[in-house]
This record gives sequence, C-alpha cells and structure tokens, in this order.
Amino acid sequence: MLAIEKLQVAYGKVQALWEVTLGVPDGEIVALVGANGAGKTTLLKTVSGLLRRQSGSITYDGKHIEEASPPEIVQHGLVHVPEGRKLFPEMTVIDNLLMGAFTVPQSERPQRLERVFQIFPVLKERRKQIAGTLSGGEQQMVAIGRGLMGGPKLLMLDEPSLGLAPILVEEVFRVIAEINRLGVTVLLVEQNTQNALSLAHKGFVMELGRIVLSGSGSELLANSNVRKAYLGL
Repeated sequence: MLAIEKLQVAYGKVQALWEVTLGVPDGEIVALVGANGAGKTTLLKTVSGLLRRQSGSITYDGKHIEEASPPEIVQHGLVHVPEGRKLFPEMTVIDNLLMGAFTVPQSERPQRLERVFQIFPVLKERRKQIAGTLSGGEQQMVAIGRGLMGGPKLLMLDEPSLGLAPILVEEVFRVIAEINRLGVTVLLVEQNTQNALSLAHKGFVMELGRIVLSGSGSELLANSNVRKAYLGL
C-alpha cells in the first residue's frame, strides 16, 4: 500500500533521513521504532506532505505522492495523527472531530462521527466539552478520532501513547488493534517498543535517520540488539 524507496530528507544542511526504504502492506500494522531524534517523525511528515524530500520516492496505493499537497494526500485516504495531539483546545470535542472531515461530504459526516463514537464511547458523552479540559488520554482519543473522520485507508500514528498512564497506554494499543480489524492499515511510530512490536505484523528500527533492522514484530522482539537497546534486557 505504501512504498518508500531511498528517501533522503534534510533540514537545511542537516541530513535527517538517509536512503530510507520501507513498505507498509495493505491491511497490516507496521511499527517504526527508535530513540528520540532517530528521524521517525520526519519520515511521517514527509509522507504526509508537510516536508519535501531531497531524493527518493513515496508511492501510495500505486500513485507517486512526493509532490502532492497535504489535503490531496488526505483525500487519497492517507491520514497522519501527529505527535502531541495538536488539538484545538478552545473548541469542543465534536468540533475538533469535524475538523478531520474537511475532505468529507457533509452528508457522510454523521456516519463518520457515529463510527468514532462506537470506538470511543466516552467522546460521545463529552462531545460538547472543551477539548483542552479533557484528560491526556481523552485528548489522545480525540486526536485519533479526528484522524478517523477523514476515512483513512492508511492511518499514520506518531507516538500515540506518549505521556499517558500505563492503563491508558494499554487502551490506546487496544484501540489501534481494533482500528486495524475494521480494515484500516496502520503505520505506527512509537518509543514504546515492547507494545508496538507486540502489536505489529512487521517492524522497522531506525537509528540516526537510517533503517538498521527489519522483520516481523516477534522477530525484532527476540533480537538481542533490540532487547538491549530498547527494552533494557
């Protein structure tokens, strides 16, 4: 579904990605793990059109999207939920959710909202609440729900468990698995290596802007270098 080939990205003279190659098959969860500053967020921003590449290719659903704008990429069914939630804190929950449906016809929005409320029942209860007054876990639900409002075929999630209590981390990963069961392909960027690779069909390890390891989630969890560097084992 998504194929990235020899992608290179720089911030001015500072190289951030070095010939990154990875693929996300249709229907799977693919995890991209690595330390802070490894280049994971840069990769997602480049795929979603927020950054431009130096070289390399990005193919989504059989089409080259390297020059497409972010709205065009969303219209193709590729949606990015950024790190840090990036909600509109003074707006209500329902208005934040509807911001994710700017490419969706008005007639389809109630159905999309109902689907989000089925996944996150608490958001239906709090739909008129100001988003900035929600707990961190609830705000993350809104961020993911806003992404789902765009009707993604492929959902890219950047650090969805960041800053959450352990019980809420478990809930976020449960929801990601449910979203995937509903037919959405997922590219998951996470520092929570254990949970991410346990959930993923396939994983990639990034260090200093390069992919250094790849394999199934279980293979990477069993890899001694991964266990030592990211799991403390």
